[in-house]
Amino acid sequence: MKIFSAAQLHKADEATTKKHNITQLELMEHAGTQIFNWLHQRMQGAQVPIHIFCGIGNNGGDGLVVGRKLMEAGYNVEMYVANFTDKRSKCFLINYDRVKSSTKKWPKLMMSAEDFPEINPEDILIDALFGIGLNRPPEGWVKKLIQYLNEQKSFKLSIDIPSGLYPDQALEDAEAVIKANHTLTFQSPKLAFFLPETGKFVPYYEVIDIGLDAEYLQKTESIAQLISKQEVQQFYKQREKFSHKGMYGHALIVAGSYGKIGASVLSARAALRSGAGLVTAFVPECGYEVLQASIPEVMVLTDTEDDLITDISYDFEPSVIGVGPGIGTKKETVTALKKLFSETKVPFVIDADALNCIAENESVMKVLPKNSILTPHPGELKRLIGDWTDDYDKLEKTKKFSEEKEVIVLIKGAHSIAVVGKQLYINNTGNPGMATGGSGDVLTGMITGLVAQGYDALLATLFGTYLHGRAGNMVAETKGFEALIASDIIEYIGDAYLDLFAQPEQEPQQQ
Repeated sequence: MKIFSAAQLHKADEATTKKHNITQLELMEHAGTQIFNWLHQRMQGAQVPIHIFCGIGNNGGDGLVVGRKLMEAGYNVEMYVANFTDKRSKCFLINYDRVKSSTKKWPKLMMSAEDFPEINPEDILIDALFGIGLNRPPEGWVKKLIQYLNEQKSFKLSIDIPSGLYPDQALEDAEAVIKANHTLTFQSPKLAFFLPETGKFVPYYEVIDIGLDAEYLQKTESIAQLISKQEVQQFYKQREKFSHKGMYGHALIVAGSYGKIGASVLSARAALRSGAGLVTAFVPECGYEVLQASIPEVMVLTDTEDDLITDISYDFEPSVIGVGPGIGTKKETVTALKKLFSETKVPFVIDADALNCIAENESVMKVLPKNSILTPHPGELKRLIGDWTDDYDKLEKTKKFSEEKEVIVLIKGAHSIAVVGKQLYINNTGNPGMATGGSGDVLTGMITGLVAQGYDALLATLFGTYLHGRAGNMVAETKGFEALIASDIIEYIGDAYLDLFAQPEQEPQQQ
């Protein structure tokens, strides 16, 4: 699914009204009707008090349409207009007059904090104060209104975007943003929904199709793409009936040091579970018996040193090399890594300590193989690109790094983001239980296993990240967040594959 900027969505509005010969007012009526239908389907006429807080722009106009529709359907509705300036959008004014002509219960004007209404915990609160056109943080009594609403225990529903949040710019005032329980966003999710500093204001969202011109949206290059099941189904490569292990690659996992051999076990097993035909693990000598005993399907090569990696040598041509989990950053390992990067032409998946070795040693950075897949967590990313001021600055610096080094950078997190030059791909699977030791080692192995099978670097990154998160979700559904461990994710990789084409359960039909 494409993710558009505020400017692109405004242009989509204009293109839609022009091409389809409809007015902005008609488009707003349709959007408001969609919100009403969503509410009506769930409330079924329940007389729960609904408080709708409207601004004086088009988002407020949307709120007025919703309020009018709810009143006409017999719901218990109270509307409020935050009257903080004398400037109003044309569509707001027309919808304000429509409310006045359809009911005697006119919207209440709020001019100061003294006008804030009493709200009960059982009530429903709808936020239509500011939309995606916000150009500065709310101030004065309007900021106090947002803080007042946030203090209420009522269910909070935001229209399009929580008021005070920018769709594609850095947050300026976290104290002036609605903390929505749910957001009904128009046409496509907003980039802010997926970033750590702003996503916390959007714990749940649904996309409402308001009928923007499909051709315009299809032809417009988006600022990011959301990768979910629908997209990933197209990545999958069906295996041939008369296939053999040699057709699915030979992955080399370079991982582990004394006390961290578990990292190599997790990565190697994940590469196998992801479908690699053959997997060899290169580990310090102390890891030989551990690997042989714990994963009999994996072949093992060892360094001459017992406790760390100093010379990565092997007697076969790997399809891909996954390197970094648990290897440490000692100078002997740095030297071995530099030699590996300089002399090897196969694809690389680079994680963990290998990333730290790159960041701390310019000589290793200079030989970083092009087209490699780098999988840093935020701390490792900061060592690679330097500090950032906010999430958007982080993305811009990562884009620059990706372009200059010609690599894919997967920023791991609640919504892992793959950065390929100027392109952003946002993963939509995973859960907080996956914030546990070894989870990243599993991801490294999974992506390595997919590259071994012939998936190109970008598809392997997106597919592996999706499957990793989906497997984690399936674990959480049975064990909860707290009990989830990295080994569990590996055991559910097969289920995640099967789930790609599983049919949703049919709802029981009423007789």
